[in-house]
Amino acid sequence: MTVVSLEALTFGLGHLARAAEALGERLRLLTRDPGWYAYELGRLPVGALEVVEVDTFDPDAVAAELSRTPELRGLISSTDTWTLVGADLTARFGLPGLDPAVLRLMRDKARVRDLLHEAGLSRARAVEVDPARGDALLPALLRKEVGLPAVLKDTAGTGSQNVWLARDEPELEAALREAAGRRLTGRLFAEPYFSGPVYSAETLTWRGRTRLLGVSSRLMSREPRFREEITAFPVAFPEAQRASLERWLDEVLATVGYTDRFAHVEFALTLAGPEVVEINPRIGGALVAEGMCRALGRNVYEAMVETALGRRPRLIDEELPGGPAVAFVLAYPERPGVFTGVLGLERLADMPGSPAWYPVKRVGDRIEHLDDSRGYAGIVYAEAETAELATHRAVAAANAVRVLTGRTAGE
Repeated sequence: MTVVSLEALTFGLGHLARAAEALGERLRLLTRDPGWYAYELGRLPVGALEVVEVDTFDPDAVAAELSRTPELRGLISSTDTWTLVGADLTARFGLPGLDPAVLRLMRDKARVRDLLHEAGLSRARAVEVDPARGDALLPALLRKEVGLPAVLKDTAGTGSQNVWLARDEPELEAALREAAGRRLTGRLFAEPYFSGPVYSAETLTWRGRTRLLGVSSRLMSREPRFREEITAFPVAFPEAQRASLERWLDEVLATVGYTDRFAHVEFALTLAGPEVVEINPRIGGALVAEGMCRALGRNVYEAMVETALGRRPRLIDEELPGGPAVAFVLAYPERPGVFTGVLGLERLADMPGSPAWYPVKRVGDRIEHLDDSRGYAGIVYAEAETAELATHRAVAAANAVRVLTGRTAGE
C-alpha cells in the first residue's frame, strides 16, 4: 500500500516518511530534482521512502508514474506550485481529496477576497487591475475604490513575490509601472492594506470542522517590502481571543468550501478585527510544520497521511502533550550573488535554545532576489519555554551567522 507525495516542502520529508510507516503505508516521492531535499534525504535511513525522478511539470508523466505505483491509496500535494496538478490527478485516479474547483478558488486571492466580503468576513472587495492598459486615470480610480494605503498583488503569487505597498499617489503610480513589466502567475488586483501585526493560523479541518492547532507570528521587514524574516509558534493569545479566532477561521474556511486537511491562513489583526491576507491549502512552509511537531508533541504529518487516505485524522480530536515553543529566522545575504557559504555556524553550540542551521540554498546557487522569500539561504532555529523567549534565542543565534555571496567570473 502506497501514498505518493507530488514534490514536497523543503523540510518535513522525514516526518512524512515516519508518518506513512506508522500508518502501514509506503511513501513514494515524485520529484524533478532530489537535490531540493538533500538535507532531509541525507538524514533518513536507506529505504525510508522511494524517490522517483520525473518531470513534475508534465501531468501526463506524473500520471504514468501514478499508474505504475503499486497499491496506490493516496496522493499528497503540499506545495503551492503543484496544488492544482495534484488536485486534478487526485480526481483523475479517484483518490480521496478536495474538489479541484475548491483548490482552484484558493489559488485565486481576488476571488477569495470577494467571497469573504460577500459573507461579511472582510470589509473590502478585490479590484482587478490591468496595468498594461496605461490608463492615466487608473491611479485615481484605485484611490477611490480601494483607498490608500493599498496593496497590489498577484492573484496566484507565492512567497511575497509580486506584492507592492502603495502608501501614497507616487508609490501607487510606481507600483503600477513596475507591475506592468512583471510576469505574473495570475492577475493583478488591489485591496486595502490591512494595518496591524500579521500572523498565520495553523489549522486542520475535517468534514467541515476546523481545529486551530496554534498561531504563528510573522515578523516582516520594514515597509514597503513584505519580506518574511522571523516566525515563532505558538503565539500565546488569551483563551477567549483564541476561541474567537477559531470560530472565525471555521467560518472563513467554510465560506470558501474548504472542508478537509491542513490550512495555513495568513491574517492581519487590525483594530476592526482579523482580516485574511491569504489562505494556503496546505501545511505551513519553511520550518512551520517542524515547529508544530515539536511544540504540539505530535508528528502532525500523520494527519496529512490520514486525510490523503480519506480517514478522519486523530489530530482533530486528541489531547496534545505539548512541547517547547519554537522560533526561526530566515537568513538572507547582505547582497545578491552566488551563494558561497555561511560563517558562524560553529558558534551555535554555545548558545541557549539548541539553535540549529537548516540549509536551503546549495553552494553555487545564485541569489538574486532579496526583497522576498526567494532570497534566504537557510534558517536558524531555536526553542524555549515560550514563543517570545524562543524568538529572542533564535534572533541571537541568527545574529552570529553570516550568509556569504560572491560574484561569478565575468561580473
